[in-house]
Amino acid sequence: MDWNDFNDIVKEKIFEPIPRNTLAKVRISIKPGGYDDLSRNWTGGYATRNASTGSIYLDVRFTILEGKYINRQVWGKIGLHSEKSEHWSNMGRAFVKSILSSATRISLSDNSEKARNLRKINSFADLDGLEFVAFIDIERDRNDTERNIVKWGVTPDHKDYSKYMSYGAISEDL
Repeated sequence: MDWNDFNDIVKEKIFEPIPRNTLAKVRISIKPGGYDDLSRNWTGGYATRNASTGSIYLDVRFTILEGKYINRQVWGKIGLHSEKSEHWSNMGRAFVKSILSSATRISLSDNSEKARNLRKINSFADLDGLEFVAFIDIERDRNDTERNIVKWGVTPDHKDYSKYMSYGAISEDL
């Protein structure tokens, strides 16, 4: 192998998207964007602000922890605020609720005081490093290229949840 000649390299399967409807145990990491808004309790520089649109989001990476796709990564954004509408913010809040519910092993329908407290964070730092079961799908980006996305956190209500939180197998069939 000559490290100076890359002509013999063939695109490997590692660049193929993970199949639709895959469940996997993941760890979320937040890439700090340096944006804070004390009025919203967004501190620590975790949020990112898009200078051209004014939208604010968390720039996140999900690393698969076990199974067939171990160490593969899926990147995404969790919407916090948009000048255009509340929809992006509401989607982001619902996504974070599913992550917290998955990570703390509580049902989305559980509204007990304990469950409500487990779905509260002090700051975005509380999300950084959480492990949960993710539902991975595929979407097309601006260049019409398929890429993986994490759609939501899978909660104990799902029939296969305990497999992933206990020993982390991968399922491609829901």
